[in-house]
Amino acid sequence: MLIYGNGFLKCGAPLVPFFSDKRESSLTKPTPSSLTSGSRDRVYFNNKLRYSSKSIQAVENSATDMGAKEEKADNAALSSYDDAMDALSTLISRRRGDRSPTVGSRDKLEQVVSYLKILDLDDKIKELKVIHVAGTKGKGSTCVFCEAILRNCGFRTGLFTSPHLMDVRERFRIDGLDISEEKFLQYFWECWKLLKEKAVDGITMPPLFQFLTVLAFKIFVCEKVDVAVIEVGLGGKLDSTNVIQKPVVCGIASLGMDHMDILGHTLADIAFHKAGIFKPQIPAFTVPQLSEAMGVLQETANNLKVPLEVIAPLDLKKLDGIELGLSGDHQLVNAGLAVSLSRCWLQRTGNWDKIFPNGSNETDMPVAFCRGLATARLHGRAQVVHDLVSDQQDSPGLTKTPCGDLIFYLDGAHSPESMEACGRWFSSAVRGNKSLSTPVNGYRRHEELGRDFNRVSKQVLLFNCMEVRDPQVLLPKLVTTCASSGTHFSRALFVPSMSTYNKVISGASAIPLDTRRKDLTWQFRLQKLWERSIQGTGKDAALDHTLNPDGVTSLPPHDFLCGDVPHCGGPTGTHITSSAVMPSLPLTINWLRDCVRRNPSLKLEVLVTGSLHLVGDVLRLLKK
Repeated sequence: MLIYGNGFLKCGAPLVPFFSDKRESSLTKPTPSSLTSGSRDRVYFNNKLRYSSKSIQAVENSATDMGAKEEKADNAALSSYDDAMDALSTLISRRRGDRSPTVGSRDKLEQVVSYLKILDLDDKIKELKVIHVAGTKGKGSTCVFCEAILRNCGFRTGLFTSPHLMDVRERFRIDGLDISEEKFLQYFWECWKLLKEKAVDGITMPPLFQFLTVLAFKIFVCEKVDVAVIEVGLGGKLDSTNVIQKPVVCGIASLGMDHMDILGHTLADIAFHKAGIFKPQIPAFTVPQLSEAMGVLQETANNLKVPLEVIAPLDLKKLDGIELGLSGDHQLVNAGLAVSLSRCWLQRTGNWDKIFPNGSNETDMPVAFCRGLATARLHGRAQVVHDLVSDQQDSPGLTKTPCGDLIFYLDGAHSPESMEACGRWFSSAVRGNKSLSTPVNGYRRHEELGRDFNRVSKQVLLFNCMEVRDPQVLLPKLVTTCASSGTHFSRALFVPSMSTYNKVISGASAIPLDTRRKDLTWQFRLQKLWERSIQGTGKDAALDHTLNPDGVTSLPPHDFLCGDVPHCGGPTGTHITSSAVMPSLPLTINWLRDCVRRNPSLKLEVLVTGSLHLVGDVLRLLKK
């Protein structure tokens, strides 16, 4: 039975009319919060019913997705989401890579405070019980582990992370799930309208990340979360999230050289910004750091009388055979930090003894902690996705034509340290396919189990990075790390990203296929670096084999993946080009699929890395 509803969400956010089923939606389930006062009224939405209502009018989308038509729902809820994305896009103040130093920019935090006052949140955020985490690599994973642990302890959780990969709603999780489109719209438009009204009084609209930060606080306050886990966006001291004055506990994940144009060119400079989230006498935890960084963290902690504790990587023996939900040995470092942060949060909020009355031994690992560590999920970090490829000629009811395997290994590594961790994880994952019988952050083609013995496995690199990165460091670091474990790339493919830095898109946005005269200058530079540095050759003539006379790059032949060439990173001899510049990412995915269709004995293991934007684009394509 369809019920038409009108009403208001908490905090006075007007509710957009919607259709919902009287039965509880299978997409949203209540999470117990036994330690908070009273039960809360919740609104459940059924997206399937919304799309099936008679108010929807199907129209042909002008942009094609893999050659198929897309339908656009012509109702208020969906169009307002598109409008919200358009509105967010107007807050992008500069192109990525065109950055100004943050020195002397304390007024940025004052601006965030003024936005919170306009939204009547300046006092309310003081009631949030926050875990605040900074770091160069691993801070997102640490936050995800913390959220999963405390949710499994029975708390209502809020999680704010960045960046998003497919849809901006990924940044805001309530009880482990991305905030629903409906709730996002309510909170978004209330914040937008209030801030827009004040813009006429001389107060400018906030830049994108500042707006998303205050929106996160709005969501967490209105949703009455028990714990808010907040990941720093960039740096720490001057980051928009640092308006939090009294967090319950702070954490610093592993530090390294990244965003030097913003944070400084030494590890000490970077550590100074990260330590900026420390608050007087508020406990803080960190992981083992290089001495240059640790000295700065310790000095800052001493000045603020912060009890700072260095946490060792998690001992797998404490998990009693349970595997972490996030793959890779480096996740043991993040998991160890998350366990300490969660334990401290429980203790300082007075909940430890309530939940574990008989488990006060701090060396024990509570079952709820193990469950949280095992169920944590984060897209695009050590994620394995088995692409379900079928022959395009197959028809329903007929025997399917055998085709090869196509497996994507996705990790958004983009710094030297994270690239090394990515290489270790990829090598471990592909070696004997030990981890593929039980999927982690991905999907397993169960019908393919046992057929791997008849497959010829080839490792392929699918790479792009932003121009502010240094590929002369990233690519050799990846190749040497993989080679040290016996993993060698047969081919390398360099592709442009689909994402643009002047537009916020949703997961349902159409994927453009137009590649006419796309600028591939950067991709050709990456390819030349690969062939010169990795293969040890100075020859350039063979590199432009995919460039047509009219300037449009074409796809290489399908047997390009099947020919024998020296392993990338292995011994060099007669040079045969082992890389290609691809005209577009959608065409590349289709080309890879065609390759395994044509070669039933081929098993392609494709590592996608170098950029979170690239990883997000690939996930969007695979989802389509």
